[in-house]
Amino acid sequence: MSTATASATQTRKFAIGRYATVVTRVLTGLLFATTGLNGFLMFMPAPDPSTMAADGVAFNAALYATGYMVQLTSGVQLLAGVLLVIGRFVPLALALLAPVVVNIFLFHVFLEPSGMVMALLVVAAEIGLAWAYRDKFAPMLKP
Repeated sequence: MSTATASATQTRKFAIGRYATVVTRVLTGLLFATTGLNGFLMFMPAPDPSTMAADGVAFNAALYATGYMVQLTSGVQLLAGVLLVIGRFVPLALALLAPVVVNIFLFHVFLEPSGMVMALLVVAAEIGLAWAYRDKFAPMLKP
């Protein structure tokens, strides 16, 4: 293989990876911006409690009972989602979303297994984007 062919192949792989990162970033941002906005405006129907596990219903009721947790989580999701969509401060958005994503995943592992596929997609998107922006996280991982 010539140097020119290798270089063209490398450039193509880089471009495909870059487009995949942008698509993942925008789709993840749209998902979180929409769900964050829904936390304030309630434009999507809530899941029917009769179809959910009792522990999942109790957990959601506890979040609403605090009087602030749903609004805080929704605000973080909305802010981080918008940042991901516009492509600004992406590492900050990913850091803000990390505990939300962990909670989504663990909620579906322990309390409501029916949404596990979506939870795994969100985890994969978070990990994939964190990997794509790993150079931005390197300084905070130094001792």
